[in-house]
Amino acid sequence: MLKTVSGDVEFLQKLNSSKFTGSVHSTFNRTFNIKCHQNGELYTIACRNVDNGPNTLIIDVDNIRPMEIAVNDQVFTKKNILHIGNKLAISFKNVNKWVSVVPGYPSNEEILNQNLKKLKKFIDIHGKSGGIKKHELPNSLFEAKMSSMLELRTNLLLDELAEDRMSSALEHAISIIGLGPGLTPSGDDFLVGLFTSFSMLNGPFYGRRSFCEDVVSKAKTLTNDISWMALQKASTGKVRESIILLLNALLGENEADLFLSLNKVLNIGSSSGTDIALGLVGGLEANIKAGGKVYVSTSID
Repeated sequence: MLKTVSGDVEFLQKLNSSKFTGSVHSTFNRTFNIKCHQNGELYTIACRNVDNGPNTLIIDVDNIRPMEIAVNDQVFTKKNILHIGNKLAISFKNVNKWVSVVPGYPSNEEILNQNLKKLKKFIDIHGKSGGIKKHELPNSLFEAKMSSMLELRTNLLLDELAEDRMSSALEHAISIIGLGPGLTPSGDDFLVGLFTSFSMLNGPFYGRRSFCEDVVSKAKTLTNDISWMALQKASTGKVRESIILLLNALLGENEADLFLSLNKVLNIGSSSGTDIALGLVGGLEANIKAGGKVYVSTSID
């Protein structure tokens, strides 16, 4: 019997309030995903060295592989225990509950502005190339063209957002879904970071959150299930704990905390963390540039 270290409060509520059933969707070294039969959503079981996240339980192990969890293994709950076939039993009783809470937008943008400049310099030096951050020496012509396409389309997206032209911004956002390398493509990871900036209460884009939902509604057939789930959750302000900690650090004056939080995000996946961080930076800069344009706008454009 394995113990759950912590869990997303909504996932725990679902486990406790209904007969949760599903099947294993995908497996990795540090996580495996379950597709729920009741609502079709993906739920993640992760090792203790993974941070909290939406639809996620953190269990007290270092590696998933030795458990030999396989795709299509049946999943069910019984008496506060989550069973993965006859291979694994996870207790979710008396668990530390985690909630995704995005901080509000600052009334004074000066500290945020200063921290964004520091962040961009750090990412430029330490961020992982191959996605949104271009390789100086691409491995192939295909990679070079993909990077140029991502750069062009993300810049167009941010320019339109900064001018509060949401309809054209929507077209550019849709154009990067599924684009780029990785299990979660770089364009999708960028959008996860970008969406997070929309969820800041009292921010310039807070009243434009339907933009994120509009992007997600078009994304289902353009990317894979895992990536779409991350986009769907991010569109409602539900993102990984490391992203929220980075955003909190961006609003503070502790430089050590800022870089520590950024490093945790940069270590997500191969280039995923860098792509997410750049999406968050781009979204925050677009918020700042949009400023009064959003508040005086009377239509979607």
